[in-house]
Amino acid sequence: MKIKIPKLTFWSSVFWIIVALGIYSTILRFTKGLGAVTNLSDEFPWGLWIGFDVLCGVGLAAGGFVIAAAVYIFNLEEYKSILPSAILTAFLGYLLVIIALLFDLGKPWNIWHPIIMWNPESVMFEVAWCVMLYTTVLALEFSPFIFQKFKLEKPQKIIKSLTIPLVVAGVILSTLHQSSLGSLYLIVPEKLYPIWYSSNLPYLFFLSAVAVGPAMVTIESYLSSRAFKREIEIHILSKLAKVTAVALMVYLVLKIQDIIKYNLFSYIFTLNYEAIMFWIEFAFGVILPIILLANSRIRSSKKGLFIAQLITVLGFILNRLNVSITALENYTQANYFPKWTEITVTLFMVALGFALFRFIAKHLPIFPPEVSEKRKLLTEGFEVISIKEVFKEQT
Repeated sequence: MKIKIPKLTFWSSVFWIIVALGIYSTILRFTKGLGAVTNLSDEFPWGLWIGFDVLCGVGLAAGGFVIAAAVYIFNLEEYKSILPSAILTAFLGYLLVIIALLFDLGKPWNIWHPIIMWNPESVMFEVAWCVMLYTTVLALEFSPFIFQKFKLEKPQKIIKSLTIPLVVAGVILSTLHQSSLGSLYLIVPEKLYPIWYSSNLPYLFFLSAVAVGPAMVTIESYLSSRAFKREIEIHILSKLAKVTAVALMVYLVLKIQDIIKYNLFSYIFTLNYEAIMFWIEFAFGVILPIILLANSRIRSSKKGLFIAQLITVLGFILNRLNVSITALENYTQANYFPKWTEITVTLFMVALGFALFRFIAKHLPIFPPEVSEKRKLLTEGFEVISIKEVFKEQT
């Protein structure tokens, strides 16, 4: 019997290097402690793992509740075909957030304490409970695909009968903790750099999560279409991009309102590190995606839509890192920059997410049977053009 050795490609080589470095950093973290693998200190206790792994991880998984609400609450049946992959992305995202939190906690074995040690006045308590409950909801929402695989009809029927209550619970829980992560920074007004402090932080966090959820679904669909040789459902993703654009427009209005209300002109027009980071976030993470997604030709182009939504995701990540790191550095004067082992743990989490999604998508029926995408587009009045033609016409 011959053993088939997987072909080593560039990306698989990168993956295994990240896994090897991640395992090394993990062993170091849980044997030597936080000091051995991070540049964190008493003055700056939250770094990359909170900023990216938790704040970004929770927001990037927002596609699950956005698509579920569209299908089951707003009765937009056309999005049903991308719901399973959106739920899977969200479920894996929340699982990885919980795992990543174990790295950051000084005593990770106490992570279960919020279950019995109640502190309802704490924002962190609310976030902890919402994340636990929503992860459970996502597991239940995804379970029918496992039951379908193993032909377990009875449990499949039970979960199906609970679909609407589960979706409503998921939307309520997501709304609560997506906004509460913003509320977390309301308690440190004197420490947060003025550009990023606002009483609107809970709304801004929620709106940016609603914007980035569909963006992540688009990126996942694009990469899945390449990995599994499937046609991307551009006619659905094109409409979904409007949700991102509208959410970003409302976000833009609130940000401008904050600049006027808090008289931030002297801060944003000063040539310093914070102002430069703000303008990069604001121009490339908010204004540019709105312009790109408002263009129907870009929305109907596979690569055009992918690039526009990728910029949305990068802008979202920069916003969360700015709020959690850049905005606090000025007050603490800590000059924090993550140690290479912190970066490898974060890359390890991302690599695990991709690998788990690929493995599950390969073995469970999360993608619907294919219908010619070009035929769908043409029947719905879309014009199929390439990204080169889009930019050629604009120039």
